[in-house]
Amino acid sequence: MSSDIVFVPLGGTGEIGMNLNLYGRGRADDRDWLMIDMGITFGDGSIPGVDILMPDPAFIEEKRDRLAGLVLTHAHEDHLGAVPYLWERLRCPIYASPFTGSVLRRKLTDVGLQNEVALHIVPLQGRFQVGPFDLEMVTLTHSIPEPNAVALHTDHGIILHTGDWRLDPRPVIGEKADLEVLRAFGDTGVAALVCDSTNVFVEGQSHSEADLLASLTELFGRFENRIAVTCFASNVARLETIARAADAVGRSVVVAGRAVQRIVEAARENGYLLDVPPFLDEEAFDQLPREQTLVLCTGSQGEPRAALARIAAKTHPRVMLEEGDVVVFSSKVIPGNERAIARVQNGLVKLGVKVIGESDHFVHVSGHPGRDELETMYSLVRPKISVPVHGEARHLAQHAELARTWGVASVVEAENGSVVRLTPGKAGVIDEVPVGRLVLEGNRVVPLEGLLVRGRQKVVFNGSAVVTVVVDGWGQILAEPQIAAVGLVDDPDDEVIGEAIDAIWKAVDGLSKGARRDDDTVRDAIRLAVRRVFRERLGKKPMTEVHFVRV
Repeated sequence: MSSDIVFVPLGGTGEIGMNLNLYGRGRADDRDWLMIDMGITFGDGSIPGVDILMPDPAFIEEKRDRLAGLVLTHAHEDHLGAVPYLWERLRCPIYASPFTGSVLRRKLTDVGLQNEVALHIVPLQGRFQVGPFDLEMVTLTHSIPEPNAVALHTDHGIILHTGDWRLDPRPVIGEKADLEVLRAFGDTGVAALVCDSTNVFVEGQSHSEADLLASLTELFGRFENRIAVTCFASNVARLETIARAADAVGRSVVVAGRAVQRIVEAARENGYLLDVPPFLDEEAFDQLPREQTLVLCTGSQGEPRAALARIAAKTHPRVMLEEGDVVVFSSKVIPGNERAIARVQNGLVKLGVKVIGESDHFVHVSGHPGRDELETMYSLVRPKISVPVHGEARHLAQHAELARTWGVASVVEAENGSVVRLTPGKAGVIDEVPVGRLVLEGNRVVPLEGLLVRGRQKVVFNGSAVVTVVVDGWGQILAEPQIAAVGLVDDPDDEVIGEAIDAIWKAVDGLSKGARRDDDTVRDAIRLAVRRVFRERLGKKPMTEVHFVRV
C-alpha cells in the first residue's frame, strides 16, 4: 500500500496503562483506521467511587465507519479491559490469539455482548488482513500467554508494534520469542518500531520466569503454617510456578478470587496449566491442614474488593489467616498503588501475618524488557524510526535516548493525541487530536471531567449544603429555612448553621420587591449567602443546592 501511514495513541503514551493505539492509512481527510489494544487502568483512590479508568475513543468513534478492526496484542487488562465497556461505541470486528480470545469471550459474556461481537481468532504467528491492513502476529514473551507484536506490512517497510514484551530465554509457558522473524524483518526493512518503554531504567536483562521455581520452592519450604501468595491473576506462568513450588513442599493450592479462577479456566481451555496438580476451590480451605495449605489470592495491588484485602480485613467468607501465617507478594508495585498495597499489608501485619515482598526475597520477575533486551530488539530489527510508548514521560525520554545511541535516524517523542507520520517522508508529529478519560461509575461510563465526577470530588473535599426555603408570592419567607449540611459540621445545631440561616433572611430581605418575585434571582441570592458563611467560617466552598418553594 502506497498511502501515508500515521500513528495516533489515545492512551498509553506518557502513562502506563489504558493502551489504545490507532494506525491510519491514507490522506488526512480520507483515512482507513486500525486499532491496536483498548485497555483500562485501575483507580488509585484519588477519585471517589472510581475503580476503573479508560481512554475516551471519541476521536475514532466519529470515524467508526472507517475503522477496519481492533487487534489485541495480549490479554492484560491494560490492553483489552475496556472492550466490554467501549465496543458498542465502535462496533468493529476484533482479532485476537486463542488465549486472548478466551479471556475476552468471558468478559463479553458478562455484559451480554458475546453474540454481538465478531471475534476472529488468529493463530500464533498468523498473517491476516484487516481491511486494507496487511498484518502479522509475532510471538514474544511476557507475563501472560501468547503475547504478540503486530507487524504492519507496507510498501515503505514494516511497522512493528511490540505491545508488552521481553526476551525470556526459558519461558515456563508458551514459546520463546521468535528472534529469527525479528531478524528477518530487520533484513527486509523496518520502517518504524513502536516499542514498550516500561523497564528502560532497568539495567541488564530481566530474570527468566524459570528462575523463580527454585527460589519460591526454597522460600515455601521455610514455613510451617499457612502460606498465601498474591500475584497478577493473568500471569499464567507464575500460577504454574507457584503450583509446582507448592507441590514440591507438599502443599495444595486453594484459589481465592474470581479473577484467578477465570484465568485458570481460559488457560486450560488453550492447553496451559495441564501438568500441575488441580487448583482447589475456596470450599477446600477448611478441609486442609494448616501446614499443607497454600492460598493463591487476587489483590496484589491492594484492590479493595480483591480476596487478599478482604482476608486482611477479616471479611472474607471462607478464607482466614492468623498469627504465624505468611503472605508472599509475587508481583511488582505498579506506580500509584503504593498506599493501597500498604493498607493491605498493614492489615495483615496486625493479624500477626508475616509479609514478604520483592525487597525481602527473589519472588518476582518482570514481564517487560530491561535495557539489554531493548538493545537486542534494536540490533535485530534496525528500525529507521523509533516511537517509544507504554511509559511515563521520563521512560519515553530515556527510551528515545537509547534509540539514538543505536543509530536510529529519527526518534519521535509522542504523547497521547499526537498524530505521528511514519511513512513516507520525514517522520514526526504533524497534528494533534483530542484525548480524554472515561471512568466506570457504577454501571455507567462517564467522562472523568464531567459534572458527575467533578461534583462528587467537590462534595468529598468541600461538603454539601442543601437549603430549603418556602416563600409566598411576594417573596416573603414563610418559615424558618432549613439547611442539611453534609461533611461540614458534626452537629446540625452548630452555630454556623444558625449564621447561614440568618444570612438567608438578610439576603432575601435585601432584594427589591421585583427581584423577590423572580425565582432564579432569589435562589441565587440564597446560594451565595450560604456559601459565603461556610467559606468565611469554615474555609470551605460546599456544593450548595437550593430547594426553593413558592406558595
